[in-house]
Amino acid sequence: MLAVLLLCVFSLPAQAGEVRNISPVQARDLVTGDARVFLLDVRTPEEYRQVRIAGAHLIPIDALVRRIGEIPADRPLLVYCAVGSRSDQVAGYLARRGYGEVYNMVGGVMGWQLRGLPVIQGGP
Repeated sequence: MLAVLLLCVFSLPAQAGEVRNISPVQARDLVTGDARVFLLDVRTPEEYRQVRIAGAHLIPIDALVRRIGEIPADRPLLVYCAVGSRSDQVAGYLARRGYGEVYNMVGGVMGWQLRGLPVIQGGP
């Protein structure tokens, strides 16, 4: 019974003003299950060229305020970085700005890779 309750609580979408931390596997499920998800990579261009998740939009953390208009407010957002620290900061910022459904991928792209999930390597 407790497992069912926990499953229900953790499967709820994030609400405006809050960030939902999810694992790389949950992130993969979110992205593959909802084509509207905007995948936001907040690492540096150099990190992005080395390895990234297909479909990710690069907006480095230091350019976020200047480029915030590029981030859709009407779609779920999945934010990631290398290990989850920068993305946590950005996800919190976006949630405080009123973005409705904001997810932070704990473990970042490194956690994604460690689970054998697909990545793109090399520069665009």
